[in-house]
Amino acid sequence: MDIMTGAGLLAGIIVISVMMLLGGDLHMFISEHAMIIIFGGSIAATMIRFPLGVMLHGLPLGAKFAFTMSRLSARDLVDELARIAEIARKQGPVGLEKVETDEPFLAKGIRYVADGYDLEFIRDNLERDRDNFLMHLDEGSKIYRAIGDCAPAFGMIGTLIGMVQMFANMTDPSKLGPFMATALLATLYGALVANLFCLPIADKLHGKLLDEETNRTLIIDGILMIRDSKSPALVREMLLAYLPEKHRHEEGEPVPA
Repeated sequence: MDIMTGAGLLAGIIVISVMMLLGGDLHMFISEHAMIIIFGGSIAATMIRFPLGVMLHGLPLGAKFAFTMSRLSARDLVDELARIAEIARKQGPVGLEKVETDEPFLAKGIRYVADGYDLEFIRDNLERDRDNFLMHLDEGSKIYRAIGDCAPAFGMIGTLIGMVQMFANMTDPSKLGPFMATALLATLYGALVANLFCLPIADKLHGKLLDEETNRTLIIDGILMIRDSKSPALVREMLLAYLPEKHRHEEGEPVPA
């Protein structure tokens, strides 16, 4: 689990809730009309931007990866691939059939090498798999960003509708309060949906996309070197180039200045 995503959302909800409670009852901040204009309008506008299939795939995929971490870090992958290269060097491709890993993409590459597929087949399939995954993750990020862009605008639309209704009923003072509340709550809902949920999740997904691109490219290069019977030491040294300088050394080993 990505604790920071959940902790950030929980902290934001607590802060907003406390501020609401300090000023009165939470019920005064509930408006069905404002919810309809914000959620209905934002989803409708997003549906115009993206095909239905992209939305049905991108929304759950984005939600899943916003709250989860990669099973192995880039540093862990380097160590894992060096270990696998050692097994392949000692036992040959057949020895890889018993290798187990928590990373599905790496497991697929190991299976290709163990089954004896040629280098180009492995490269093409793994790169296609990586590119398709990154495309879907990018779609999820764009969908959440689109909703985040739409929500404040529809909050303003809700505010304008509430103001029109309020001015059209100036002769009936009993209706002024509800219409004004709807107008202000639409702006509030739009700002919350955009700035507490959708835009932060979109940014988180963009960061996850960059990490996944690095990790999966690292795996592809490592698998290809293992298929090409490179030594474990060479595999490790080549893959360490993917890591920042401070992460290229074992714990306790001094980092060159």
